[in-house]
Amino acid sequence: MLDQIKGLHHVTSMARDARQNNDFFTRKLGQRRVKKTVNFDAPDVYHLYYGDEAGTPGSVMTYFPFPNIGKGRHGVGEVGTTVYSVPEGTLAYWEKRFAQEGVSGVSRDETFGEKRLAFAGPDGDGFALVEDKADARKPWAKGGIPTDEAIRGFHSVALRLKDGGATEELLKFMGYEEIDKSGNVRRLAVKNGNGADVIDIESLPGAAFADLGAGSVHHVAFAVVNRAKQLEVRKALMDTGYQVTPVIDRDYFWAIYFRTPGGVLFEVATNEPGFDRDEDTAHLGEALKLPTQHQHLRPYLEQHLQKLEG
Repeated sequence: MLDQIKGLHHVTSMARDARQNNDFFTRKLGQRRVKKTVNFDAPDVYHLYYGDEAGTPGSVMTYFPFPNIGKGRHGVGEVGTTVYSVPEGTLAYWEKRFAQEGVSGVSRDETFGEKRLAFAGPDGDGFALVEDKADARKPWAKGGIPTDEAIRGFHSVALRLKDGGATEELLKFMGYEEIDKSGNVRRLAVKNGNGADVIDIESLPGAAFADLGAGSVHHVAFAVVNRAKQLEVRKALMDTGYQVTPVIDRDYFWAIYFRTPGGVLFEVATNEPGFDRDEDTAHLGEALKLPTQHQHLRPYLEQHLQKLEG
């Protein structure tokens, strides 16, 4: 069993409209846009990152907003819900805020003894807030949300799979342990993580497979401290039979990717070098930052890409 994984690093999804996406996360959810860059493989499309003040691993939601993308179809083989952590007793605040902001899909429930508020993103993305009184992480203090109510970071992601067994075994190999179960949902967690420590696996054998599109999670990334730990994880996964990509430089972290038995794309990303490698922390996410290979496109991109608030 591996011990290098320290919880979630980031979650990356697809969107249709960059301006709407930016507004939802920075204004309605009060997150900080920590990086405004472009997709490495499609540089005429933004890659937007939202999180806490520094873009701490375990807090970062990222998006590829493709202007002409079709709507995703939810099903099995995907991350069904991305769950944020908020302080105990704050769901009433968020429920009222979501009503005022016209956020859709809002409903209350309780899962594994935790009070939860489900809601939808602008493209039908599945989200929830969970009250966690033990979460001591500091929120972004300048997002228009009182710090006593603000989002702390990720709590968990929920995977929807046709058969969760093989993916559960993979996660256990990656250092997760089953800590609870309820019906067809298994809850796993990693010890000594970064606060974004939980993965839920929901098995739905009769459900149709998801189709990737706007509102779909593209991949979920797990955090390791540095490149040395990442290489240890890569070797162990390959020795177990997984097809893992070479290490890829993503400017703000190093990444490896592999497809899980349930169909979800996993990434293992380093905490280094961080989002302050090309902007100081006080000004994260303000300027358009381009990968070296796309710098020559700057005049075109500055005219072509949607203008964003903030």
